[in-house]
Amino acid sequence: MLYLHGVPSDGADWLPFLLRTGGLAPDLPGFGRSPKGADFEYSIEGYTRFLRAFADERGLERFSLVVHDWGAVGLALAQESPERIDRLVVLNAVPLLAGYRWHRIARAWRTPLAGELLMGFSTRLGMRQLLKQATPRREGLPEEMVDRIWRSFDHGTQRAILKLYRSAPPPVLEAAGARLGEIGRPSLVVWGGADPYIAPSHGEAYAEALGARLEALPDAGHWPWLDRPDAVDLVADFLLA
Repeated sequence: MLYLHGVPSDGADWLPFLLRTGGLAPDLPGFGRSPKGADFEYSIEGYTRFLRAFADERGLERFSLVVHDWGAVGLALAQESPERIDRLVVLNAVPLLAGYRWHRIARAWRTPLAGELLMGFSTRLGMRQLLKQATPRREGLPEEMVDRIWRSFDHGTQRAILKLYRSAPPPVLEAAGARLGEIGRPSLVVWGGADPYIAPSHGEAYAEALGARLEALPDAGHWPWLDRPDAVDLVADFLLA
């Protein structure tokens, strides 16, 4: 099992899943405890090259792939090498699909100067309020998760986020998912319907493109398993079937 996290978090997001299925959940370059070098190509292509090398280094000739948010970069590798994929799970992932328009915060990050100013004036309280939008729960995300994300939110991660978002206008996202239908592996899409960043329609579009089973969770947010812990069982049961 290979689990790929999104922005702005790290591989620790996947601990509840790893306890059920085992597997690998690396911190992607630019995030968590991984290197955050200025010379890394923070783009779909750059992460695809990294993931290809990572899978080769770890001897992952065949694996199941689980992606969330910007972990969707793993779908580029799945399209490139579908023979390596056993099963595929997509949870509230950045749409590599037609018709997606970046949400308000992403549009600010994509704007030169505005993105740098937004990053430069970031505070832990501001991060907490920003992440509070990601869940329908009144209390927001767990404090330990907010603390973990904030601890790693240094200049390296901020630079990685700005470069990644600026590398991906909507036409690039659509082109990156042009061959999703060719993966041809058993697939599951789990989608939190209360996600303020990515609408449920994109979960439906992913399910259609992949020929996947769709599990819609209307009362869950961007990290659907935080609001609906049974989502962990949904994913684990599918992967271990």
